[in-house]
Amino acid sequence: MSVNLQKGQRVSLVKDANPVKNLIVGLGWDMNKLGKKNYDLDAFAIALTSEDKMKSSKDLVYFGHLKHPSKSIIHTGDNLTGRGEGDDEQINVNLCDIPEYVHKIVFGVSIYRAKKRNQDFGQMNNSFIRLVDSNSRQELFKYNLQEDFSGKVTVLAGEIYRRNNEWKFNALGIGQNEELHELTDIYR
Repeated sequence: MSVNLQKGQRVSLVKDANPVKNLIVGLGWDMNKLGKKNYDLDAFAIALTSEDKMKSSKDLVYFGHLKHPSKSIIHTGDNLTGRGEGDDEQINVNLCDIPEYVHKIVFGVSIYRAKKRNQDFGQMNNSFIRLVDSNSRQELFKYNLQEDFSGKVTVLAGEIYRRNNEWKFNALGIGQNEELHELTDIYR
């Protein structure tokens, strides 16, 4: 049974005394009626050290780099239109194979060339992040991003983090003014 999360809510990725080992992180969004048609939103994952820094540029998994070197984080591909029901983009995570130096994985969505196209998340509706147990295909958690992200070009939706050798999830819901290439500079 899925649990709907609120912003800032933290939950364990242990289910019935068994840690979840493989996740599908699904991200979805819809255009509102005022939105322009040529939006291209891109899901991403950033693997971070305990100092909230990337060890290398390969710790960013997105449409231009679909697989983490450890093969523990894999983006399933770019959806250029966002059309259709359910997840618009997915990232698969194998928690058992995440390197020891990775203490946190931040998941988000960024609008491709947002500033050049004068686009922002104010034209988005029904944005969400959800975590699905890959083995059982059961949705574990869903966080509907209900905040107003007008003027923001990137949204940090949630993060998986390691605490006392256990993986947990935190529903973030943080809007950013930086596009993806600018945002990654913060984590270098």
